Amino acid sequence: MEKLIINDKIKKSRVPARLDLTQSATGLFLGLFMWAHMILISSILLGKGSFNFIARFMELSFISSSGKVHPSAVFFAVLIVFTIFIIHAALGIRKFPISWKEHAIFRSQMKMLNHTDTNLWYIQVVTAFIMFFLGSVHLYIMLTHPHIDPFISADRFVSSSMWPLYLVLLFAVELHATIGIYRLCMKWGWFAGKDARKSRGKMKTIKNRLTIFFLTLGILSFLVFVIIGIGHRHNVGQLYMSDHPVIEKTIQNHDTAAVQHEAKTVQNEKNTHEE
Repeated sequence: MEKLIINDKIKKSRVPARLDLTQSATGLFLGLFMWAHMILISSILLGKGSFNFIARFMELSFISSSGKVHPSAVFFAVLIVFTIFIIHAALGIRKFPISWKEHAIFRSQMKMLNHTDTNLWYIQVVTAFIMFFLGSVHLYIMLTHPHIDPFISADRFVSSSMWPLYLVLLFAVELHATIGIYRLCMKWGWFAGKDARKSRGKMKTIKNRLTIFFLTLGILSFLVFVIIGIGHRHNVGQLYMSDHPVIEKTIQNHDTAAVQHEAKTVQNEKNTHEE
């Protein structure tokens, strides 16, 4: 009894609670970001021009009257997301079964309980493991090649043979995001209402519908990128030429300047040779 009294007097650390809160906050940010990201990516379903318009907007072409793009904006956005992604992964791994014995015990209890939310947590663990590797590859590619273009994206799918990675990543991300936001709502009591059990049932229905919606959107976008990539495999590296007047003018000016520079270089070399 004396030991219990002494332990009660010891100040409890708030670090675990703060880490848990940080994990929830970063998870919520990444989940909402992935939903927004999928909606933007799905603009390819409306055509290459629509995707290109979104891409130019993301590269801040609207801040310049000439339509000049700024891939650095995409670089810093990806850097922020990558940093939050790593923080979230580091915090989440604290709760993973770290040994085969722990994993076997958890699997045994999971089968015995047959509890839906426990099964969903296990799906999150598996998808998180997949995302840690495949998601890092995708984010690194976007860091090193921040320019967004419908042909560049399509070429990655087909000519760079990235489609298996993106297909697996699509399912992992969408399942992880929808389950994660659902579990956050349950954990923090968001939208609980007066009847917790009834609210849980509604939230599960919403989660299932969102999963179907975003997976359908992602698969259709995936197929369109593959089709574009197959048609463009003989012109790998060629950028999309938009019909947007501002962007078209910018591209034309750039091409004209390049031609003039090349002609001037050739003339200088010719003069040097004659001398």
